[in-house]
Amino acid sequence: METLFTAAAQRALAEAAAWSTREDCAELETPAVLLGLLGESECRAAMILARHGIDAAAVCRRWSALVRSEARFPAWRGLDAVRRPTSEEGVAVERFSAGVEVALAAAKRRLFDYPRPLMLATEHVLLGLADADDEVAVWLRQQGLDPDAIEAEIHEHYGHVREPLSGQIGPPVDFPADEPVPSPDAATSSLAPRPSPLAPQPDRMQALRVIDAAANRAREGLRVVEDYVRFVLDDRFLTEHLKGLRHELTTALSRFSLGERLAARETQADVGTAITTSAEGRREELAQVLAANFTRVQEALRSLEEFAKVLDPDAPALLKQLRYRTYTLQRAVEITRASASRLASARLYVLLDGRASLDEFAALARSLVEAGVHVIQLRDKRLDDRQLLERAAALREITRAAGVLFIVNDRPDLAVLARADGVHVGQEDVSVKAARTILGPDALVGVSTHWIEQSRQAVLDGANYIGVGPTFPSETKQFQQFQKFPGLELLRAVAAEIRLPAFAIGGIGPENIAEVLQTGIGRIAVSGAVLSAADPAAAALALSRQLTGQPGPT
Repeated sequence: METLFTAAAQRALAEAAAWSTREDCAELETPAVLLGLLGESECRAAMILARHGIDAAAVCRRWSALVRSEARFPAWRGLDAVRRPTSEEGVAVERFSAGVEVALAAAKRRLFDYPRPLMLATEHVLLGLADADDEVAVWLRQQGLDPDAIEAEIHEHYGHVREPLSGQIGPPVDFPADEPVPSPDAATSSLAPRPSPLAPQPDRMQALRVIDAAANRAREGLRVVEDYVRFVLDDRFLTEHLKGLRHELTTALSRFSLGERLAARETQADVGTAITTSAEGRREELAQVLAANFTRVQEALRSLEEFAKVLDPDAPALLKQLRYRTYTLQRAVEITRASASRLASARLYVLLDGRASLDEFAALARSLVEAGVHVIQLRDKRLDDRQLLERAAALREITRAAGVLFIVNDRPDLAVLARADGVHVGQEDVSVKAARTILGPDALVGVSTHWIEQSRQAVLDGANYIGVGPTFPSETKQFQQFQKFPGLELLRAVAAEIRLPAFAIGGIGPENIAEVLQTGIGRIAVSGAVLSAADPAAAALALSRQLTGQPGPT
């Protein structure tokens, strides 16, 4: 069904169409829609965003790849009427991205009992963006935009009061308080979703039975995964992602009448309830609970996607996107879990340059290992590749014997040749994906992050740990690119929501390490505080004792 927009919403979409994260992108992306809403400065969506301190500059900082071009998308004529451009006109919008489709569907579900045909205004589009489950939705909610509050404001503005459901038969269904309630039964609302008339009645009932069972499995599995991330990992960022995914699944399932699903349910006659395996009744460790329930969710979503094709041709695309999101989240959760275990004792991380000679380098590395350093990174911009590889080979032998992790800065190719434990990359270096492609699945990939958004993205990209900072001005590295120094505020933000191992970086030494530890970050990466000391090994040992709360020598 064609989506209708108000004039202001159409102008916002026209502005959004000029923005894209990729030059050849032919889809309207969710970050671009957010910029389009801000471009319509007097619309209600822009006013809501302004109240939360969100402007175009903030959006562009979060999505730095966004670029505006007058040649792109020369005319916005709606999803169904867009024309293909001539060669001089650039790239035309051929369709909404899947993320925009999900956001619009979320808005429509929220406004299910408004008069039809429903015409979406800018505030409705913003509601959908905040209620979806992509990175835009998560970011908006982190900035304080609550979809429920936006919806309440919309109701108040339009003077709309929802009528209580009538004709309900039997006891009410108990839905968790933090989840949206499905649409009313088809028997009590003319606006409720209708099954496709193309499906014969027996097929409809059997498809509904499958959809009901698969929906229950998906929701149950997501709740188990969310509980693991919330209570075992204690990771607020990933918990918010999973909760958003669960709510989006509820929205997608509201396309299928709850009353018809319940009518098709036959638990007592289900032959599968008596079929069990020995593996289902036993879990050796919590990680198995996590893996089993991610698999349960993905299988259930695939079943929903296939059987929904019989009843609602628009639902499978939404369910497919939800399934793809679970793959990304499973990777992020599993890598966070595994990395937290692998790096559990890694507290002191030293960045070591190549020194003037190989002998000097090896002697310093041995002294740092003996002092109890947990991770050593080889970082040197002066040496040529042959010299770097020579230093790396020596450091590999020294660290392997002591069980110390060895990381190479910037160069996954040299890390492979030296058989290092991993590589560390910056925001301008190769991506996590590219580094892992070169190094393999077991290697550690660390990422330098300077804003909370970059830290969050590193989690979703599959990094094993993050360097967070700069915390204080440093004598060994300049940070002129920062208009606002991240400082301790960034450390507090990361500690509050991310459980991927995080090392505070930048200007940290014995005089300020206590301030770092007070933020909740318990790991540091240092260079000058150790290498510039008269006795590097003694300096490293002192920092290690401060990190672990051990008393110094008397």
